[in-house]
Parts: sequence; structure tokens; C-alpha cells
Amino acid sequence: MREIVLDTETTGLDPEAGDRIVEIGAVELWNHLPTGQVFHAYINPERAMPADAFAVHGLGDEFLREKPPFREIADAFLEFLGDARLVIHNAAFDMKFLNAELRWLGHAPIPPDRAVDTLAMARTRFPGAPASLDALCRRFGVDNAQRDRHGALLDAELLAEVYLELVGGRQPAFGLGPAEAGRAEAPSGPWRPRPRPVPLPPRLSETELAAHAAFVARLGPGAAWAEFGSPPLS
Repeated sequence: MREIVLDTETTGLDPEAGDRIVEIGAVELWNHLPTGQVFHAYINPERAMPADAFAVHGLGDEFLREKPPFREIADAFLEFLGDARLVIHNAAFDMKFLNAELRWLGHAPIPPDRAVDTLAMARTRFPGAPASLDALCRRFGVDNAQRDRHGALLDAELLAEVYLELVGGRQPAFGLGPAEAGRAEAPSGPWRPRPRPVPLPPRLSETELAAHAAFVARLGPGAAWAEFGSPPLS
């Protein structure tokens, strides 16, 4: 299953009031594991950066002036997304901005049901507890020491680790598929366990099997045990 963990930085809170996306970071997962494939772009919002937004992410007018506007990265971004499920912390916020940018370019919006909201997942799993990305990093022991300010790619990478914990911890990494550097290839079919190179030793002795058979015989032909026969040796 292919998923994209995604985060954005913006000039403010409301695209309908003129706010724009200034950074996108996205990390590809295959069966919940990072493949090493990422999408990252700084974006010229074609407007001035408000001071309160600059305080959050530190992306100023001078830095963004030479970056491409959203229309120049939109096709590459959509190609990277493909039809993957999106994993976003506070998904409604990022989806609102992404769909506004896409709508202004004449692209179809991304359906809201493609997004998995990790904020909602965390609030369901830990009712009443802090559910910010920093709080979840602390809860799960994810190292976020480099996160002195918000950054879309760093936040997406941290969220990928948090998401792995939210869906059941690090057990998905226990080698249930090929482990390769770089992009993980999709398996050709459903995973099946390999046969054991050496069979397990018998768990029941001959004496125990004989005692069980005698017990079942005493129960009579109508006993449920008679329908299934003797237990296997291993």
C-alpha cells in the first residue's frame, strides 16, 4: 500500500483571504515504511510574508523571491502523489490550502477522503492528551531535536515515524517484505511466510497421543473430538 506523508507551510491561515503555500514536504511510504523517495519544494507565494507566519517557519520574502510559484511545481507534485493515500497532521488545514492552489490552476481537487488525519487518530487513541506533532514525538520517543522551527519536509519525516507508531508501533518493520535501499518495490502478490528450513520438534509425546486417543474413545462416537481426529505431532 502506497501512502504519502505530507506537510505544508503557508503565509497564514486562510487561502480565501489571500494566504498561500510556501513549502511542501512529502515522504513516500510503502506498507508504512519509508522508501527514501521524497518531494520537497519551496514556493514563491507572490505576496509578502506576514511577520507572525515568518516567526513560525522562518521563510522570508528574500529567500522565497527566487523560488518557483505553485503553478510551476503543481504537475510534478501531483505526479508524485499519484493515487496514494495521504497522511497529514490536521489534514483539513493542509487540504484546504492544497485544493485552493489546485482550484486556482483549474485542477480537480483532491477528495477529502484520501487524507488520513493523524491529529484525529491521536485524539482518539489518547483522549484529552496533547496531540501536537511535538507532543507525539515526545510520547513515542521520536527525536525531534532539529525542529526549532516548522519545516515541511522535516515535519513530514517526523510524522512518518509518528504515524508508524499510531498504526501499531514498529512491528511493520519486521521484515515482512524485501528490504532494499531506495524505493521499495511493490510485492508481486500477497505476502506468505516461507517454510521453516528445519521443522519444529514434536510437541506431544507418543504416550500423550495414546492417552488422548483413549480419552476420546471413552467419550463415544458422538464426541466432537472424534470428528477432528488425533492432534498433530507439531
